[in-house]
Amino acid sequence: MGKVFFIADLHLNHETIIKSASRPFSSVEEMNETIIQNWNRVVKDGDKVYILGDVGFFYPLTKENTMEVIQRLNGYKFLVMGNHDMYRKPQWWRDVGFNEVSQYPIIFAKHYILSHEPIHPRPVSPYVNIHGHKHRGKMRSKQYINVSAECIDFTPISFHAIQKLKNR
Repeated sequence: MGKVFFIADLHLNHETIIKSASRPFSSVEEMNETIIQNWNRVVKDGDKVYILGDVGFFYPLTKENTMEVIQRLNGYKFLVMGNHDMYRKPQWWRDVGFNEVSQYPIIFAKHYILSHEPIHPRPVSPYVNIHGHKHRGKMRSKQYINVSAECIDFTPISFHAIQKLKNR
């Protein structure tokens, strides 16, 4: 397996997110294409990407328009479902191109909690929460790393870069 990357809150085909989250796009097509190009610039076929929720919005997300984008994205795709993804069953997400799907947060590399919404580890614990959901800003503790698309320039961030952020 190659490198590991993280991103959350793609909100593919979700037109109202452009305005509500102040995304710098003039259309859904421009947003989707930017995400695809940025993704494929850093993620190669042997890499693994954890998408930490909110792939889209239940409307106008269809199997066809979701599959069209997901199948263009490089790498092995692991979805940790977010609040907007729960409108579909895990099998639906596998059918559109995700290799693995979890409805719940998972532990990665012993000390990283991967979740859509921030989970609050005890301050004395060794855990770091890599999350999305908060489209702008970050939590006040080094125990949180926000990988919402807006916070990482709509480009998946590598685990190596996350480890550097954690150690700052």
